[in-house]
Amino acid sequence: MNRTKICVLGLGYVGLPLAVEFGKKYHCVGFDINGKRIDELRSGVDFTLEVNNSDLNSVLKQDLNKERNGLFVSKDIADIQDCNVYIITVPTPTDKNNRPVLTPLYKASESVAKVIKKGDVVIYESTVYPGVTEDECIPVIERISGLKFNVDFYAGYSPERINPGDKEHTVSKILKVTSGSTEETAEFVDQLYKSIITAGTHKAPSIRVAEAAKVIENSQRDINIAFVNELAKIFNLLGINTNDVLEAAGTKWNFLKFKPGLVGGHCIGVDPYYLAQKAQEVGYHPEIILAGRRLNDGMGEYIAHEFIKLMVKKDVPVKSANILVMGITFKENCPDVRNTKVVDIVRVLKEYSLNLTILDPWANCDEVRHEYGLVSIKELPSDKKFDGAILAVSHDEFLELDLPSLLKPNSVVFDVKGILPNDKVDGRL
Repeated sequence: MNRTKICVLGLGYVGLPLAVEFGKKYHCVGFDINGKRIDELRSGVDFTLEVNNSDLNSVLKQDLNKERNGLFVSKDIADIQDCNVYIITVPTPTDKNNRPVLTPLYKASESVAKVIKKGDVVIYESTVYPGVTEDECIPVIERISGLKFNVDFYAGYSPERINPGDKEHTVSKILKVTSGSTEETAEFVDQLYKSIITAGTHKAPSIRVAEAAKVIENSQRDINIAFVNELAKIFNLLGINTNDVLEAAGTKWNFLKFKPGLVGGHCIGVDPYYLAQKAQEVGYHPEIILAGRRLNDGMGEYIAHEFIKLMVKKDVPVKSANILVMGITFKENCPDVRNTKVVDIVRVLKEYSLNLTILDPWANCDEVRHEYGLVSIKELPSDKKFDGAILAVSHDEFLELDLPSLLKPNSVVFDVKGILPNDKVDGRL
């Protein structure tokens, strides 16, 4: 292949950090169909906060200059037709019935098919079940482009490992799994990523192996969290502090230190359904995977009911009580509200006619309203007192908050994240 020219399709939490890294060493075009996102990035600002604005501006170029390295962002498909490596980083969500939705992958594959040429390589990073790349996506490219797979163009799969909000484990510092549709392509893909990933790479023997490796990473974590969530329910009935138990058990060298909590976000709460779907297609019903999903998906409702029980026990009137919900994002110190399970807590509490104030200094209020129809605020009014509070997300700002000063003398505090002192809370997981 002549000089490598890369296109990254999808400039969200995964695609943008990757495009910036490639832009440091290659001519790179970041493509996204969201015009607002493109305008934002061209102004040198990333509102997802995954890329530091100074890092973005250091590689950003405002013209499609093919003679120098850097990142040019565009929503115009004509701007990517000169590329020869296409990396697809679009979301792979589930529908309301928890079935995989491959539409974004199909659409991205159609876009690539319109510009792909002989000798080009398309690499998928989106999380999928084994077989999606070669059985679902590649036929789309063949049909529209008229080119033949592994004769005219080639494919790779290198699953994303982005951890939103994590400033330590950034894209270049996380070991990358790579794969390709032929031995030569696998080596090319591996060397391409190795040129920007300082943590190194692992070349899987096939695309299907790489797809399977990715989908079990988050399934394993999901199951482990489900286990400690179940323990939390048991220990709550026994009157035992779950954190104390985990701390004691954690003194053994091979104990896995997972903590109970809400399992949301775009990965852990979604990926197991992709593996379960494929398993069912081949005639196997995955009991442990789906059991873990059911338990974790029910934690928001469980927390809400436990909170109401505590209000009743402390004689705090439930109807019309003013309750502070601390956090709406799916994890701490991150603006990402995708698939947040805090909304499950909110939904159940609303059924009891409570007055809820959702405080989150990180979340975009317009996004929260658009995605969930909820009103959130970034700062609290100074004169309001609450009948109770639920610490749902452990943002750093909440650790500095004088919570007792916000509460009425007889109130309830539930600590979902287990970060408040024992004598300051009425309930926790």
